[in-house]
Amino acid sequence: MRGYNEFMAFHHVAIAARDLVSVDRFYSQAMGFELARVVIAQTPEGGWAKHFFYEAGDGQLIAFWELHDESLGEEYPTALSGGAGLPAWVNHLAFRATSRVQLEERRDHWLACGYGVLEIDHDWCQSIYTTDPGGTLVEWCWTTREASEEDRARARLALERDDLPHDEHQAAVQMHQASVPPLHER
Repeated sequence: MRGYNEFMAFHHVAIAARDLVSVDRFYSQAMGFELARVVIAQTPEGGWAKHFFYEAGDGQLIAFWELHDESLGEEYPTALSGGAGLPAWVNHLAFRATSRVQLEERRDHWLACGYGVLEIDHDWCQSIYTTDPGGTLVEWCWTTREASEEDRARARLALERDDLPHDEHQAAVQMHQASVPPLHER
């Protein structure tokens, strides 16, 4: 079965949003994604919606729903984790960075756009994080070490056992504060 996932990339991930102008500023300007299309149609419950699609690279898209449907109410959650009652770090969106240089460029760009950045060295990957206007944690992640056969075997074993030792790596964590207000508040 190895190699099967090479053909199974995401087409898109879709998330509800309330303030599409703020979402657009974040995903087009801070993330660098291009708004590619919108689908405007009725919802199954009798309302209507706009479905905005952004090109995220490698043929993959991220989409946001602007919902106009009274059956859903006005107060539906938009944060992936917050809506499920979980801390922000649990459900999040991670996008691939191709190098350390690109990760640093993304970090500096987020800061210039007014978003604080959490930077973590996870040992096998390095990541930067910020929060989008809807409350979802967003990550750029650069893989520094591909998974070995030992990594794969340990992961498979962890599916069945809870007594495996914790990883010894102590993640290096840095917080970078932006010196300007976030784009979506300007």
